Amino acid sequence: MSLRKRLPLAHLPTPLQRPRRLVVATGIDLWVKRDDMTGGAEAGNKIRKLEFLLGEALSLECDTVITCGGLQSNHARATALAAASLGLRAVLFLRTNDPSLDPSRAPLEGNVLIDRLAGAEIRLITPEQYRDRDRILDEAAEELRSEGQKPYVIPEGGSNGLGALGYVEAMGEVRRQLDLGLGGGKPFDAVVVACGSGGTAAGAALGAAFHGVASEVVAVAVCDDAPTFQARIEGIVREARTLDPRLPEPARVTVDDAHKGPAYAVSTPEQRRLIASVAGLSGMVLDPVYTGKAFSALMDLAGAGGPLAGKRILFVHTGGLPGLLAQGATFQDALGLD
Repeated sequence: MSLRKRLPLAHLPTPLQRPRRLVVATGIDLWVKRDDMTGGAEAGNKIRKLEFLLGEALSLECDTVITCGGLQSNHARATALAAASLGLRAVLFLRTNDPSLDPSRAPLEGNVLIDRLAGAEIRLITPEQYRDRDRILDEAAEELRSEGQKPYVIPEGGSNGLGALGYVEAMGEVRRQLDLGLGGGKPFDAVVVACGSGGTAAGAALGAAFHGVASEVVAVAVCDDAPTFQARIEGIVREARTLDPRLPEPARVTVDDAHKGPAYAVSTPEQRRLIASVAGLSGMVLDPVYTGKAFSALMDLAGAGGPLAGKRILFVHTGGLPGLLAQGATFQDALGLD
């Protein structure tokens, strides 16, 4: 596909690893694509999408990027850092339950701290307002245009057809690693990835089919429900295929919504114990918002009698470390520190 507008922001290729002690302990034929290593503080899956999105922003000579997410949004943090590196202003609309909507009260921890360090402007909105986020982002863009600026709007999670091309490319990277004899040297049965806005799953499904990486993608919902994400992923797939008509029908996408926990960014005690166990067995750190829930689903789906039992699985580690560090107090029981 054409890489005309793609910026070299990520540290690539990321490793394809087999966590030996974790494989022995779980009995799962598991490989991990370490996209938590796509960079430094900006690392995670979002930077692959931003290579295309910010590439387009620069090609349009924009000077400001506007995006949105939860208060501890990994996407917003990656956007703020990437924008700073390119000399762009970043305006972040972050969802909060604090009724004051006072940005100065947003706790300086985790992703918010990094947003501030990157010089991003934070605007807080309520969950109710967030449901109308597309309109809010468009109105902010109009406001900035009236002030003489040239804004570029990036949707939640960078999840549109253009952003999804980042994960089409990621699956191409996996294919090249397999061709070198890495990762067992042959295609996987399924790719498992956390799903919060649908773009990574859509790109992975297209890329898995295009590059012969896997026949199925399991998107583990961290919020909402399976029908919502199925429709969202299908829409992003259609948009991506319009941008690159060479892309085939995607690999089969299965959305799992049984492991999303009590709410977005809220994990269960069992998921937190699993995060601690995985770190102790492999040195791989998951987070309670995305990857911890996705790995919890993987354990159930690939366990005895599950639909992925006995199958060869690629788990995409999408990052999220700063969000984990903002939830340290919730891990007291999981670490036996009560």
